[in-house]
Amino acid sequence: MARRLRPVDSGFVGRAPVRHVFAREISAPPDAVFHALAHDVPGWTEWFSAVTVARPTADGTGREIRLRGGTRFDETILVAEEPSVYAYRVEATNVPGVRALAEEWRLAPAGGGTRVQWTFAADGSAVFRAVLRGARAGLGRAFRDAVTGLDRRLTG
Repeated sequence: MARRLRPVDSGFVGRAPVRHVFAREISAPPDAVFHALAHDVPGWTEWFSAVTVARPTADGTGREIRLRGGTRFDETILVAEEPSVYAYRVEATNVPGVRALAEEWRLAPAGGGTRVQWTFAADGSAVFRAVLRGARAGLGRAFRDAVTGLDRRLTG
């Protein structure tokens, strides 16, 4: 892990230079979704196809995440408010150009299930920001596929 990032607080997701926000309703209840996000970290590999390794670190206050293609993240949990908000920031990564990165999952009851909203927030070099803006459609597809997989896993 070559690159340490600037530490940010949970408010960064609302003020980051690049923010992608996606939402979808699923049939699983909010408490089950929160549990899968916050407490079953190794389970992420079962429903988020880009994730190849997910394990808690630092007595559960952090996570190690590896993605297909070799991307790695060491993360710190910022917020774990059951059953509605789960957020974390990246402390270190091998992604070039990134200076700060945080993600937030917001859950709300909806139609007998859950409205899942994911915010991907980042700052970095001009090139990194441009690439990330261009990656919006791909991130949206990854979110939709992941949340669909999570719903299948929880209600299947």
